Amino acid sequence: MSIGEIACTYATIILHDDGIPITAEKIVILVKSSNVSVESYWPSLFAKLAEKRNIDDLIMNVGSGGSAAPVAAAAPVAAAAGAAAAAAPPAAEEKKEELKEESDDDMCLSLFD
Repeated sequence: MSIGEIACTYATIILHDDGIPITAEKIVILVKSSNVSVESYWPSLFAKLAEKRNIDDLIMNVGSGGSAAPVAAAAPVAAAAGAAAAAAPPAAEEKKEELKEESDDDMCLSLFD
């Protein structure tokens, strides 16, 4: 996401939060007052978006997926992760044993002696 997109996003949210109609001109005013330069097409794109979509819905649905396919694909991944988690504890125990052996060797040496 570019700085222009972020600045226009914040300007749109500010206008919406204050109950001011969202227009390209008002977005430009807010962006310029924050000393950010944006490409000329961003304010008009955000103004058109605000006309067609409910800003409250966009804010409340940030990060939500658009389709069910990723959720269905996540099920095999979750099963594989569960199997990996079941196999992980023995590997972790082996590492702990190795660390104990190494730490016994290092006890005789000190950097500050």
